[in-house]
Amino acid sequence: MTDQKIYKWQMTELKKEFSLVEQPMPVLKDGEALIKIAGCGVCHTDISFWHHGVQTKHALPLTLGHEISGKVIAGPDEWLNKNVIIPAVLPCGECELCRKGRSNICRNQLMPGNDFDGGFASHIKVPARFLCPVPDIALQKYSLQQLSIIADAVSTPYQVMKKAEIEKGDLAIVLGVGGVGIYGAQIAKIFGATVIALDVNDEKLAIAKENGIDAILNIKGLEIKEIKDKVKAIAKELKASPYCWKIFEMSGTKAGQDVAFNLISFASTLSIVGFTMDKTEVRLSNLMAFDAKLIGTWGCKPELYPEVVQLVIEDKLHIDEFVQTFPMSEINEVFKNTLAHKYIRRSVLVPDFNN
Repeated sequence: MTDQKIYKWQMTELKKEFSLVEQPMPVLKDGEALIKIAGCGVCHTDISFWHHGVQTKHALPLTLGHEISGKVIAGPDEWLNKNVIIPAVLPCGECELCRKGRSNICRNQLMPGNDFDGGFASHIKVPARFLCPVPDIALQKYSLQQLSIIADAVSTPYQVMKKAEIEKGDLAIVLGVGGVGIYGAQIAKIFGATVIALDVNDEKLAIAKENGIDAILNIKGLEIKEIKDKVKAIAKELKASPYCWKIFEMSGTKAGQDVAFNLISFASTLSIVGFTMDKTEVRLSNLMAFDAKLIGTWGCKPELYPEVVQLVIEDKLHIDEFVQTFPMSEINEVFKNTLAHKYIRRSVLVPDFNN
């Protein structure tokens, strides 16, 4: 490939295969950067766009992918030749929500792979203002490709832990320890919580346990009451408080949301992180009766990204064991296998046409 072309895997129709297209290098406007992509993670949101009928803001055809790392090859001088992570949500930085510290839900936000062509490509053009630099020291342990998952899979649970005001001594219950939840569980531990991981996959639970999670529970086939009784028993065994539980629904499933809501107890905080189009029926009066909180989260504020990178640099947060890389030319197979739940690690697609 020459530097005169960009190669992109475009989605043209729902549930169809991605097609490789060739386009000329873009002309940059002031404040924009051109990034040679190192890796782009496959997120449940991409699967929702591709398979479940969730509409992208930009009309098709569109290149998906919002979990991106790479190297700046053109743009503002202060960014040239720097390794970076592109935040999955790029705010305007000027509106009311941005000024109030809620830039992750800026209504002028731009999301790669949703508002414009994303990271399943050789290069991408993005606003440079909120890029997150990757210090060389971070690359002594991890490849730039692996670090792409910080853009969403790691930063999203990091933000929700802060929003939930998790603190030392809390009991954190993480439902779903897959590509996002395993980082949520680790971050809860870093913040000082006692952590119980719930999943339906023994292999995922074993990995969580090997990485310091205090207790695990396979909830496959269990009724909600059984699950709640078992969680209470584990909490008692761990000498955790029966109050102020911090519950994190990371699975993005109706079943996970049903369980999570029913785990609410006195002064609990339930955070919804995983996404599903399915609807669940709940009794909202539980929030009143338990004086509990229910919160959502969307992406992560760009200003929090350096904090996440620092956790990686300090070796507090582990990444490599939970990531697997594939050539980007295998995108169609990887998406089909992801939909079929054949992977237990986060998939990162690495351009194999970036020569």
